[in-house]
Amino acid sequence: MAKVITVHQTGGPEVLTLEERELAAPGPGQVALRQTAIGLNFIDTYQRSGLYPMQTPFIAGNEGAGVIIAVGPGVEGLKVGERVAYQGLSGAYASERLAPAERLVALPEGIDERLAAAVLLKGLTAYYLLFKTWAVEKGQTILWHAAAGGTGQIATQWARALGATVIGTAGSAKKLALAKANGCHHVINYREEDFAARVRELTDGRGVDVVYDGVGKATFEGSLDSLRPRGLMVSFGNASGVVSIPDLVILSKKGSLYLTRPTGVHYFARREDLLEGAAALFAAIKGGAITVNIDRTFPLERAADAHRALEQRETAGSVLLLP
Repeated sequence: MAKVITVHQTGGPEVLTLEERELAAPGPGQVALRQTAIGLNFIDTYQRSGLYPMQTPFIAGNEGAGVIIAVGPGVEGLKVGERVAYQGLSGAYASERLAPAERLVALPEGIDERLAAAVLLKGLTAYYLLFKTWAVEKGQTILWHAAAGGTGQIATQWARALGATVIGTAGSAKKLALAKANGCHHVINYREEDFAARVRELTDGRGVDVVYDGVGKATFEGSLDSLRPRGLMVSFGNASGVVSIPDLVILSKKGSLYLTRPTGVHYFARREDLLEGAAALFAAIKGGAITVNIDRTFPLERAADAHRALEQRETAGSVLLLP
């Protein structure tokens, strides 16, 4: 029997319910996985709370890694015993699961399953943001909010390796030190400083080329004020609440700014794009440009505690659930 964490109705962490289910045989194009590590991400909390609507009941989670234990008809290129990982695929909070083969990434030598579960969703998010949403180049300056978080640590290291000047924000002295150790040239405590004013000081009044903001409502206005004219505001998360813009004229007033709200669903809709991103990510890790920090692990049955820790900003790096 597989252990799963199910959401029967949306709400707080307490709605995450441990259950047991029989795993069916894989159908056409599917494989069965014995999962060894599951990644925790903010999108999991958005789906659990109802911010991102899901049809209930559903098994929580969107990222994991493990070993193939059975292969369905028509699957090519994957075999029993092979180590694989995935991201952006709901139903991850489970000891065993079925998954579409086309959404799986085979793990190369040197990338273990815990590392893969800790990095694939966050790392591919960093990849599309830094290479596709805005192609970061040497000599550019970026601002990354929540730089000590799991995605932030990966992205700021990668951006620095690309030659960018990286400014990061965080909310405590401990997290500022962590951000500085993971790629940021400059760090700002957004709880104690006017980060937009500080960004202007650091850029001699110019502003940054691009802001990457996964925090949302609390940082949005300041993010716009941190941009140079015709700079890009990338809003990719809602950790502090959903952003709304009642008047688009604000973008012209603040410098003919650009604004986008990207998601990996669209950047990795094609398998070839998924494999391209994963290959770039694994190469950056193996080449030393990115070091992944696994901050905490929780047993699968303590998924609610893991959600509380994430939402209360108690984590600094990637968090794993272990079946």
